[in-house]
Amino acid sequence: MDEEFGESDAPKRGGRGGRAEVGHAPVLLQEAIDFLAIRRGGTCIDATLGLAGHSYEIARRLGAPGRLIGFDKDPAALGIARRHLDRPPAELAGDWPQIELVNESFREIGKHVAPQSADGLLADLGLSSMQLEDAARGFSFQAEGPLDMRMDPRSERTADQVVNRLDERTLADVIYEFGEERRSRRIARAIVRSRPIRTTKHLADVISAASRSMKSERIHPATRTFQAIRIFVNRELEDLEALLESAPRVLKRGGRLVIISFHSLEDRRVKDALREGERRGLYRVLTKKPVTASAAEVGRNPRSRSAKLRAAERS
Repeated sequence: MDEEFGESDAPKRGGRGGRAEVGHAPVLLQEAIDFLAIRRGGTCIDATLGLAGHSYEIARRLGAPGRLIGFDKDPAALGIARRHLDRPPAELAGDWPQIELVNESFREIGKHVAPQSADGLLADLGLSSMQLEDAARGFSFQAEGPLDMRMDPRSERTADQVVNRLDERTLADVIYEFGEERRSRRIARAIVRSRPIRTTKHLADVISAASRSMKSERIHPATRTFQAIRIFVNRELEDLEALLESAPRVLKRGGRLVIISFHSLEDRRVKDALREGERRGLYRVLTKKPVTASAAEVGRNPRSRSAKLRAAERS
């Protein structure tokens, strides 16, 4: 389950190489780097570039002969990432990889990356701090904002359309399927009766009132419903399935796939895809159980609590 709603990938100021701080450190950074087994001069894909927290460390290891390809459908994040990646640390100024940034969803990787050309592919599926903390993006139930939730502002579907236009049965199905919310029918009925709902705060209040018996749970009563709407708005599971289909085609033999997920819907798909890939001889699975954040990392960044990393090597 997302915990409002995923993980930051922002680099820190004053860390190695003088990176600019935007938010928390990227989740499971060292573990991701270790599983990628980055080779100098290789080609690596960051499928979820975010603010370049993981990519910066990947670039340090690729060196001048290497190539880094980053994807993100959020143009604001892509612009910030570009500025970070255009400023290598002084000691590596002449030893920085070729960098190509693509303002598209990672579902389009197959259109931009040649078959069997990548040595590593990383996807961190969490929501970045920049998106979560900007009330105008409408992702958080903890701040007053518009019902938007689009990762790509060019997309047509918005949270407002989901909340105010879907019929009650379809809305309940969305909340149940993508939020695994067992009170989905009650919540959908409350939302429909409260229309029009125009802000995240109003929506959270409606959900909380409809979920009074759930207040003893450790997560906010709106968490699952907000997650469901966000996933539906951004077609996140469709994009993930497209990525999982493309990955074995773009990876070289011996190339590494590393995916960090933040809720069971994602993790289940990743686990099943890697197991099926191993059965078909496409992968050697490197993580029989998911890798999770250490107690120290969770202490520094509570959002990392729900992160699960799985990795495989292309056969």
